Amino acid sequence: MIPDTLRQLVDATDGQRETEWEGRRVLVINADWGELAISLQGAQLLHFLPLVPEAERAEGTRPASGAEDGWLWVTPTPQPMPGAIRGGIPLCWPWFADESPDGKGPMHGPARTAAWRVDAIDESVTGSGVEIHLSPQERLHDQLVPNAVVHANAQRLSVELMTRHVGTTPVKMTAALHTYFAVADTHRCRIEGLAGARYLDKLEHFAEHHQQGELGIRGALDRIYQSNRPVTLDDGQRRLLISKQGSDSTVVWHPGDALPGDTPSAVGQRFLCVEAACTRVDPVWLVPDGQHLLSTTIVREAQSA
Repeated sequence: MIPDTLRQLVDATDGQRETEWEGRRVLVINADWGELAISLQGAQLLHFLPLVPEAERAEGTRPASGAEDGWLWVTPTPQPMPGAIRGGIPLCWPWFADESPDGKGPMHGPARTAAWRVDAIDESVTGSGVEIHLSPQERLHDQLVPNAVVHANAQRLSVELMTRHVGTTPVKMTAALHTYFAVADTHRCRIEGLAGARYLDKLEHFAEHHQQGELGIRGALDRIYQSNRPVTLDDGQRRLLISKQGSDSTVVWHPGDALPGDTPSAVGQRFLCVEAACTRVDPVWLVPDGQHLLSTTIVREAQSA
């Protein structure tokens, strides 16, 4: 689910182009394999919709009604520049949430509002799909350098955040791929794969619990699950398998009725965040010349008969 204004830009694109949306430069792709939109503010993926081939539709494997919407959600009323966009897949770097080293940095770090550039767009390495390389226009940290890569085709979406240490002393960092999934109704969602996992409940001052059974969403939720296992998000209309690399924390978040100011109540139950993260419970220590890869890969699962 994306704003109508962004939907119009995608519909008006044949192939790929850079254009402007809400005061931001965006890369828009509309190809035979599917659709993609990336904001160059934050290298933030805003939209992904894989297109099912005609042959598969004839075999009855087209997704259930309503599942042809994009896999990602973006608020229809984003903050004006230089504010962050709520939705898509923000890059939280080099810290997650309010965990800046001095306690004074911006929420989720500077990467998500910084200006990024497209370094390369390769449509040959993936066959029917695309690989996009991005880097920040200016240094965001005195010792760490991030790069992002987006892989997309008709079967899957993958986002990688690579961090390289180019300095001289060890650095502790946290990070997240803060994915906002578009869902039919938050209260109908079920996340499979976290049963038995230990989690810290941020709504209970980081109290520790263990997940009993599969996770259903009944209201406000903000949890850090200590798990590196793949999970499946089922909203009753489609099932998405979410796997990851370089992450031992899975963050599940929804604000419940206390919606942020940039989120209208009419769409407040249309998203759920399931995030590949490195948090306070599994920070990354990088030494000089070291590197760390944080990635998330999303694949649509077949609906059971």
